[in-house]
Amino acid sequence: MKIIDNVYSVGVVDRDVRIFHGYYTPIGTTYNSFLIIDEKVTLVDFVKEKFTDEFLNNIEGILQGRTIDYIICNHVEPDHSGALPRVMEKYPQAMVYGTANCEKGLKAYYPHAKYNFTVVKLGDALNTGKYNFKFIPMPMVHWPDSMSTYLEEEKMLFSNDAFGQHTGTGEALDTENGLDKLIDRAADYYANIVLPFGMQVTKLIQTVSDLDIKIICPSHGVIITKYIPEIIQKYISWSKNETDEKKVLIVYDTMWGTTKKLAEQLEKEYTNKGFEVEVINLTEEHYSHAMSRVLEAKYIFVGSPTLNNNMLPSVSAFLTYMKGLKPKERIGKAFGAYGWSGESISQINEILLSCGFETEEPLKALWNV
Repeated sequence: MKIIDNVYSVGVVDRDVRIFHGYYTPIGTTYNSFLIIDEKVTLVDFVKEKFTDEFLNNIEGILQGRTIDYIICNHVEPDHSGALPRVMEKYPQAMVYGTANCEKGLKAYYPHAKYNFTVVKLGDALNTGKYNFKFIPMPMVHWPDSMSTYLEEEKMLFSNDAFGQHTGTGEALDTENGLDKLIDRAADYYANIVLPFGMQVTKLIQTVSDLDIKIICPSHGVIITKYIPEIIQKYISWSKNETDEKKVLIVYDTMWGTTKKLAEQLEKEYTNKGFEVEVINLTEEHYSHAMSRVLEAKYIFVGSPTLNNNMLPSVSAFLTYMKGLKPKERIGKAFGAYGWSGESISQINEILLSCGFETEEPLKALWNV
């Protein structure tokens, strides 16, 4: 797909992937890659290995017999680099550019692949004729090797995982589905992938704020052309762990319905107090779906009955997952039903405390309410 003159999207759509990094992707995703035609031809990023044939066909359809001179590898993760071995077999003369950690990662992932590599750092640039690519390392957004690349003359930021969304339904541009859909999917992506790295995101935003950006090309999801100020502002807010003081998220699972009744009781109580309350039943929704709600909710209430002296596995999975993503400055509350021992409530409370949350008095029910 032509984005602008001389710049093409040559990535692929993965409509079938349902679990990515442990979180649920109900509409699939894309593995984005970009081809820039100049006196020298540049490829920005690869795709997942299983899509290599389609990827090469996309490239060859545009090159029409020309070759690739330079390859910029913004990220070593296999969904970004998996096609490298076969691409290098076809274009062995191409020089690969990336960070020092990228070079280490590629050697580990693809020990038998043959290619030449140039290590780049902040301030380095690549001239391809009329175009200049500026390299912007962004370590831990969200891997140590991560880098974004700025095409100066076209004011395009190839942003890697930053500003990404998992959207495998065919649309290519942010204008096709509007701002609300973009922000909702970007929030889901940020909460499940980028959330632990707020400090590093802040540094990235500070770096790119000096750039004149007209187009953002992330590694997943739609290309952003219209809503650049809005998505950057959201990233600023998310990176600071800013929350809505009037939002409550209730996440629970139930066995015989009493913990559900407690969830409904809390929902009613806080709605009557003027809070915006969202309730997620982990029997019905994947725990990763709750994370985009954790992103902006000040209050996180988690409930489970006691099963074999423990909380239900679905609730345990959610708490383990949330703890790893490190949301900060929240207020938590444990709740749940039990028949004799009731360990789940104290276990939930302990995990909320270990997340750094303040906690309210737990809510318990013996058998029923």
